[in-house]
Amino acid sequence: MRPRNLWQAMSRPGYLLSPWPWRAVAYLATGVVAGVGVLVALVFLVAVGGVLTLALVGVVPLAVTPLVGRPVASAERRRLRLVDHAPAPRPPHRTPPAAGPWSWYTTRLRERLTWREFGHALLFAGLLWPAEALVVTVALAVPLALTLTPLLLATAGDGRGTKVLKHWTVSEWPTAVGVALLGVLLLAAGAYVLGVAAGAAAGLTRLLIAPHDAELGVRIVELTRSRVRLVDAFEAERRRIERDLHDGAQQRLVALTMTLGLARLDAPPGPLAGQLATAHAEAGKALAELRELVHGIHPKVLTDYGLAAAVADAADRSTVPVDVDLHLPGRLPPAVESAAYFVVCEALANVARHSGAGRARVTGGHSGARLSLEIRDDGHGGADAGAGTGLTGLADRISVLNGRLALSSPPGGPTLLRVEIPCEPCEPTAPCG
Repeated sequence: MRPRNLWQAMSRPGYLLSPWPWRAVAYLATGVVAGVGVLVALVFLVAVGGVLTLALVGVVPLAVTPLVGRPVASAERRRLRLVDHAPAPRPPHRTPPAAGPWSWYTTRLRERLTWREFGHALLFAGLLWPAEALVVTVALAVPLALTLTPLLLATAGDGRGTKVLKHWTVSEWPTAVGVALLGVLLLAAGAYVLGVAAGAAAGLTRLLIAPHDAELGVRIVELTRSRVRLVDAFEAERRRIERDLHDGAQQRLVALTMTLGLARLDAPPGPLAGQLATAHAEAGKALAELRELVHGIHPKVLTDYGLAAAVADAADRSTVPVDVDLHLPGRLPPAVESAAYFVVCEALANVARHSGAGRARVTGGHSGARLSLEIRDDGHGGADAGAGTGLTGLADRISVLNGRLALSSPPGGPTLLRVEIPCEPCEPTAPCG
């Protein structure tokens, strides 16, 4: 298995013969060049801003200075690939609340990520690149100078003598060869020093501009989006099944029931008429069960008329009397309407099956960009959302929509189920869906 980063490569015996020492040198050398560039840019912006402050023009360079960390961090994430194959994800930025450069600028200044990247730029320009330059000089340039001693003695010294590191004079060939061998040993040791320095610098950089919590945040965002996509696909499939059953099997059963009814009327009295009557009754029962099934999959009233009408229909179908007081400004997003409707249906079913209540009440409305629903009954209480009441799966669907479901059911009652889902009403002129 190939090493994925510099630390893994250094722990293996073939490190010196692999490309990783050269990658470490490239990372440190490019860091020196980039660090000098960042330092020049920061000094230029601050100097120009300070000089032109009296003319108010200098406010622009000073205002731009905290944003220098963004391009620097972006370049550093790419440069990390020299010593680490693992991607350095860019943490997500907050979306500005309004359009325009001022909203974008103020949003960036309020982000911790902006100041973290700016702090990395200051550290990079003031400390990291000088340290990297020192490591490259000591671990690479010095051993190379020692290794080249015989060549310098033969060329620049004409075989009579040469300076080693401008301090020691070497005039004999055995000494020059010994110094060169020492340089080779130091070069091998320096490869590990360069690896440690490059790995440490990369680790610090990753910690500042691509921390693990940011990577986790990116994964959470993607997971949430995938859950939303799954819920949307699930709702679309429910609507498709409902439409197919309503327009297909249900219509065929209606036609069959009518045909059996006409045949029953035309048949003379006798055993055949009795069998037709039985078949007609069974077809009617099958049609009623299919309509109930279709209604449970995705009621047509919800699709056509919205949540308020669907909740009123569910209340009429309940075996326990239900009062409905629901005030909505219009249609809501389909996923919100569907989730809220099925929560109400499940709650009313639990009231009928378990609560012993004589009456229930559904209230709610939309305000503050949030749909709120309350389902209350006067039963004996003691309900538990995790005890197989069917609300656990609905709570998961509510959470996908960033909503909350809370149940209060003390022994003796009453039971109160509250649902809150953030959403905005659909525009009257736009299709809701």
